[in-house]
Amino acid sequence: MSLDKIIVPLDVPTQEEAIALVEKLPQVTFWKVGLELFVSCGPEILTFLKAQQKRIFLDLKFHDIPNTVAGACRSASRYGVDLITVHATAGKTALKAAQKAAEEGANEAGYPTPKLIAITLLTSLNSRDLAFDLKVPLELPEYTLNMALLAQESGLAGAVCSPLEVSQLRQTCGNEFLFVCPGVRPAWSERGDQQRTFTPAQALKAGADYLVIGRPITASDDPTTALQRIVEEIS
Repeated sequence: MSLDKIIVPLDVPTQEEAIALVEKLPQVTFWKVGLELFVSCGPEILTFLKAQQKRIFLDLKFHDIPNTVAGACRSASRYGVDLITVHATAGKTALKAAQKAAEEGANEAGYPTPKLIAITLLTSLNSRDLAFDLKVPLELPEYTLNMALLAQESGLAGAVCSPLEVSQLRQTCGNEFLFVCPGVRPAWSERGDQQRTFTPAQALKAGADYLVIGRPITASDDPTTALQRIVEEIS
């Protein structure tokens, strides 16, 4: 189903608002919990989503020394989440440690091992940011490819990338590697702070497995209609 490919972010500041959004869109099966909400209410929101039989993308973008990243992934895996993000720039040692720890944590709690996916480059950044602010001497497509390959070599299940890069990454990394694409905006919506965007149909055609679509749905006056409009566009 097209709806299963859409992950809707719970980018709200309180658990009450998050629950209200989940109840407003009961047809959504996959929800993203990010930093703002998790810092606000902690794992209680994960417990709520599991009780509602929802899939969970825990998008906390872990980035630290290997031991700390591993500990965070071990703890996160005990909540039965489906996807966990780790920054590829944490390095191969950290990524391998994170994967091993996630398997251990999930096994201890009796859950399937979550899929760890690596952040290649935030979709709020563009080529100029990469070159002038971050001082990275690679072209943006080459940089994201290197990060995706690093994640794959480290045993991770996939990567997060802009839909603009996903076609090249898919060709190189193969069909088994998972690609989650934020920065997806229907043609009728505002871009916001996303710099590298595609429409949902373009992103799926390019090779994305999942689309993270937030404000076009959640900030709409009629979220249900907005979601249905997107589903119809990609069906």
